[in-house]
Amino acid sequence: MSLALSACILAITTALACAIPGVFVVLKRDSMLIDGIGHAVLPGIAVGYLFTSDIDSPWLLLTAALGGLAVALGTDWLGRSGIITNDAALGLIFPALFSAGIILISTRMSNVHLDVHVVLIGDLNLVAFTNPGYSLIMLALAAVNAAFILATMPRLTTATFDPSYSRVAGIRTRALHTIFMALVAATATVAFHAAGAMLVIALMIFPAICARLLTNRVPMMFLIACIVSICTAPVGFWLAYHANASTSAFMAVTYAGIFVIILVLRFIIVPRRTAKVGIN
Repeated sequence: MSLALSACILAITTALACAIPGVFVVLKRDSMLIDGIGHAVLPGIAVGYLFTSDIDSPWLLLTAALGGLAVALGTDWLGRSGIITNDAALGLIFPALFSAGIILISTRMSNVHLDVHVVLIGDLNLVAFTNPGYSLIMLALAAVNAAFILATMPRLTTATFDPSYSRVAGIRTRALHTIFMALVAATATVAFHAAGAMLVIALMIFPAICARLLTNRVPMMFLIACIVSICTAPVGFWLAYHANASTSAFMAVTYAGIFVIILVLRFIIVPRRTAKVGIN
């Protein structure tokens, strides 16, 4: 198998793993939280290295995921406290954590090759070359995400749209939210190694908002989001490959282009459908 084909498969599996939890991230209106989680990966790596002194240690994945989870839960706690709003809490927490990570890397990890630019942008081609089995890891993560969503979809849907009723009905919304955000943080952490923090945001958000434009039914949103991610990722990858440009950047722009196309089609088609229904 060629390097380009391996990198393309990695792009597809990474996109699929991110798109599945991304649907509920969009429905919960926590899209920008992914940005905070992606940036919190860096201080998580730095803290993990302080304990292990090994940049290749698998424990760094755990500490990076915990950093992302700290952003998610900290933002949620501050938002529920009523002290500040959720967006202000996110703007407070993740820049502080990201800056702390930069300080740790510059002062305690100066002898370690860790490029902050690569952390943010990622390099699918490099990961496919150095770790050919990473696409299987992303595929397994996609399967775990799908299994969790399918098992909890009714409760997640109710908790997302009617949290007050969920509490009355006995659904442990806080525990469910914590588990879901832990899964999102783990997905962002594993995916960022290949895609970088910026592309992870696009992979989680764009397929979900494209699906949201096309349907109001949650199960269909997941199906459409998966189709969009699987179809768009290779298009963006091969465009970047032939243009000799950044893979992550081209993929993100391709997702944005698909969103614009769907948005335009929706505004053209939906009013006609509404008018027809109204007449009937």
